[in-house]
Amino acid sequence: MRALCKGLAWLTATAGLLLAGLAAAYFHLAPQLPDPSRLKAVEYQTPLEIYSRDGKLLARFGEKKRIPVKIEEIPKPLIQAFLAAEDARFYEHSGVDLQGLLRAAWELLRTGRKRQGGSTITMQVARNFFLSPEKTYLRKLKEILLARKIEKALSKEEILELYLNKIYLGQHAYGVAAAAQIYYGKSLAELNLAESAMLAGIPKAPSRFNPAADPERAKARRDYVLKRMLELGFIGEEQYQKALLSPVAVSVDQPKPQAPYAVEWVRTLLYERYGEDLYTRGYRVTTTLDSRLQAAAEAAVQNALHAYDERHGYRGVEGHLGARLSEVEKRQALAQLKPAGATLPGLVQAIDNQTQRASVQLLSGQIVALDWEGIRWARPAWGGNRLGPYPRAIADVLKPGDLIRVRRDREGRWRLAQIPKVQGALVSLDSRTGAILALVGGYDFDLSKFNRAVQSQRQPGSGFKPVIYTAALEAGFTPASVINDAPLVLRIGKTEWRPQNYHRKFHGPTRLRVALRDSRNLATIRLFQAIGLERVIQTALRFGFQPEQLPRTPSLALGSGSASPLDMAKMYAVFANGGFRVEPFLIDRIELNHGQVVAQTRPRLACRDCLEAAPRVLTPEIHYLMHTLLQDVVRQGTAAKAMQLKRTDLAGKTGTTNDQRDAWFNGYASPWVTVSWVGFDSSEPLGSDETGAKAALPMWIEYMQTALDGQAEHPFPMPEGVVTAFIDPATGRRTGPEGIVEFFLKDNLPAYAPATNSPEPGNSQDSILNSLF
Repeated sequence: MRALCKGLAWLTATAGLLLAGLAAAYFHLAPQLPDPSRLKAVEYQTPLEIYSRDGKLLARFGEKKRIPVKIEEIPKPLIQAFLAAEDARFYEHSGVDLQGLLRAAWELLRTGRKRQGGSTITMQVARNFFLSPEKTYLRKLKEILLARKIEKALSKEEILELYLNKIYLGQHAYGVAAAAQIYYGKSLAELNLAESAMLAGIPKAPSRFNPAADPERAKARRDYVLKRMLELGFIGEEQYQKALLSPVAVSVDQPKPQAPYAVEWVRTLLYERYGEDLYTRGYRVTTTLDSRLQAAAEAAVQNALHAYDERHGYRGVEGHLGARLSEVEKRQALAQLKPAGATLPGLVQAIDNQTQRASVQLLSGQIVALDWEGIRWARPAWGGNRLGPYPRAIADVLKPGDLIRVRRDREGRWRLAQIPKVQGALVSLDSRTGAILALVGGYDFDLSKFNRAVQSQRQPGSGFKPVIYTAALEAGFTPASVINDAPLVLRIGKTEWRPQNYHRKFHGPTRLRVALRDSRNLATIRLFQAIGLERVIQTALRFGFQPEQLPRTPSLALGSGSASPLDMAKMYAVFANGGFRVEPFLIDRIELNHGQVVAQTRPRLACRDCLEAAPRVLTPEIHYLMHTLLQDVVRQGTAAKAMQLKRTDLAGKTGTTNDQRDAWFNGYASPWVTVSWVGFDSSEPLGSDETGAKAALPMWIEYMQTALDGQAEHPFPMPEGVVTAFIDPATGRRTGPEGIVEFFLKDNLPAYAPATNSPEPGNSQDSILNSLF
């Protein structure tokens, strides 16, 4: 009894000392603990998200992948899985589970190891939001005290919501919604029971129980969680058995950004404004991109570049595998060739000489048929734009074991392919506002991140000529004015310049309409001389060009300056919207993840009576005359291929620079304006006959076929200050009904004279232009 009394006394004293110590610790630590009420307004570190205007996610940027969700959005089975795995008595304790702590303490005394932490979900919230990850008894005590305070300040649902949004689940995923996307590509509502249990098993050890890193160990942990759910009555036996049979099917391949050139431009612009906060504060950016038009633009660029590439021959297979290699070795070799642009790597399995068909295995294991129609283009490329003879059979090009590339054409058929060396770009705007609808800066962003749509400065060539013709009309010339298209020698410094027309022919006296329609260089240079360099430069500045883009030499008449496709789209938007200069923009709105709008673009509109109107740079009359000239380029001139779109509201101008180094088409069907460009980054020539009409116009046509689908035509009404008159096509003078119709400013009609010639071809009374009147 004496010993028992001593023991009880010792225990009482020890307990008293312990309680006194805890009380002292509490009074010492309590004032230092943070206020849990701050959790009611917590801001998670969430990544930057960029969306199209129609709500499609284009990209996420940020080390921490997190998608904050409300507790009501989290399915009940997923919550139960986490409770079973982490804190089965969550709804019973007040932040600290004494049973759990005692079990952890006993395990520590018994084994000397911290195998069980005894942490509740509330204690994990305390640690994750307020405390360091250091493993010390002092931190544990702070965790316990803070958990008690949290339970008094927040409801159980609020604590669970914080936990399930904050918890780290491997693969840079923070919170359950991000983990569902990263591991399964699903929303929370789409998760099944096995997947929910898998995610719930990860927090105990994200590196060890990560299903992407160690599927077997992750499955064992998942099955343990499922068993706990069964024991706790969360699921039934049938559900349990079915979930146990589910395979560990995860994929952590991060989706590639959509519209990568545009997305990277947005990211760069925002980083200059927000710095590193951009990746953690949950910025949600809505762009002006239309996801449907963006997809059409990317396909159009790739198809145009492949078409050019095929015209210039086949550079050969990517490699050859010997027959002695095992299937595993062949698959490994195939896997080393990455998909690029529209192309996929493939291995030629067999060739059938009778059917002229090759069997090709793709990286996925799929076997596809490559027909002769998809191979016959493959003339050997000998360099220097020299080509060998066309192949006569598949065996002339391919043999079993060849590593090649294939792609699908517009009809879905497989074709032999190669990664084009040539590059291209496309920009499409809404000319009423300047909103960028689609933007492609190259063949493949992963191969080259240089954004040619925005960053390049190339010679615009004949695409610049409408500036010259606008200045001429403003100076008193008319579409019927006659300029001599004849040889010309100019001295620039000590150098003689002998400009030529593309086909090296001269056409003599030529009306302005015909000179622009057929892109006659010598007539344009003489027009440039007549109106003067200063007038041309001032006109170009009104269109939005910068002084450094405009060389002060006569060669400016033929587009020797510099411009990006975006610059050219801005220029042609003036013609597409009735004469207003709008500013292109890509970012429509910036919000924080809780919906607060921090920036909203308010463009100046191409509208005469709007309060925030864009500056008018062309009078309605000059605009209308230029519009008819640019329509004729499409209807009868260098861009006549575009008439396959079967619309009467198309207008634009081709552009081809010296030695065919740049090929352009700048065109519009109001209100959409689109510019396409093809060229080499090295500025090497594209090759003989690779003009804007041949290399760039097909890209424009393919894209606009989608952009204009279902869109009504939008003709411009003729202003009161414009009239029509019959003219003699040879002299440009007014004549009787035997002449052709032309447009004039009301106070700038040419003199009357009897007709001397019959109407020239293409300008007859039944031409497309004259059929309108």
